[in-house]
Amino acid sequence: MKTVRIIGVPEHFNFPWQLTIDEGLFHQAGIDVQWNDVPEGTGKMCEMLRTDETDVAVILTEGILKDISNGNESVILQTFVQSPLQWGIHVNAKSSYQTIDDLFGKTAAISRYGSGSELMTYVNASNQNWDFDSVKFEVVHTIDGAVEALSAQKADYFMWDRFMTQPVVDQGVFRRVGVCPTPWPCFMIVARKDFYSENKAMVEHLLEIINQTTSEFKMIPSIDKTLASVFNQQLSDIKQWLQITKWSQKKPSETQFNQIIADLLKYNIIKQPLKYSEVVV
Repeated sequence: MKTVRIIGVPEHFNFPWQLTIDEGLFHQAGIDVQWNDVPEGTGKMCEMLRTDETDVAVILTEGILKDISNGNESVILQTFVQSPLQWGIHVNAKSSYQTIDDLFGKTAAISRYGSGSELMTYVNASNQNWDFDSVKFEVVHTIDGAVEALSAQKADYFMWDRFMTQPVVDQGVFRRVGVCPTPWPCFMIVARKDFYSENKAMVEHLLEIINQTTSEFKMIPSIDKTLASVFNQQLSDIKQWLQITKWSQKKPSETQFNQIIADLLKYNIIKQPLKYSEVVV
């Protein structure tokens, strides 16, 4: 039995992993998958890859490519979610902010530096023609931390997946003033380079198994009701999310990768181009 440590955010995107583990499909293949949720998000997961606290991560595209450009010794195995992430732009429901324009020069709550919640503020700033220097940050670690920071006026807005934050909006704690989709596929499956080099056959088998699950995921009877229950979501929101979410079973093509890199350079998320042959295995 080969052991592999895998991390990801505790969100509906990763429910196929939980199903596959619960059904014993990895175990039947001789793979002991030890899954750990990381609610702090991509910045924390990059750190865990660097410090050998995990072998594989399901991680935001922009975050891992920025960290690879800064020396993280990890490689992309494949795209996990092909569709964009819909980043909701949220403010305290009691605040006076009504539009994205109202947030110019204001402080964004972020889970940590290097996280998607930080990096997507630059995408939003570019979309609004704001100078990148106008963006300020308050580190809050989690959604709960963001609720506290916005309530205490330590930060003014918070960008996070619009569906995972929907319950907070429904409760009247946050108000959503806009949505900023990623210009790229949102999640990649990555591995530490040394782990991949030593376990290529096992990793390929692991990917075959999870890809089988994701290719059939939307056809599972009542999967919408299951997700709504597990993630405390309205059924109508889950139905909408399932409609727009597309899992991938393939590596990014070189053309697609180069476009992502060009976008990351444009948004000032990375400073130097990355080579497809050195990043995607």
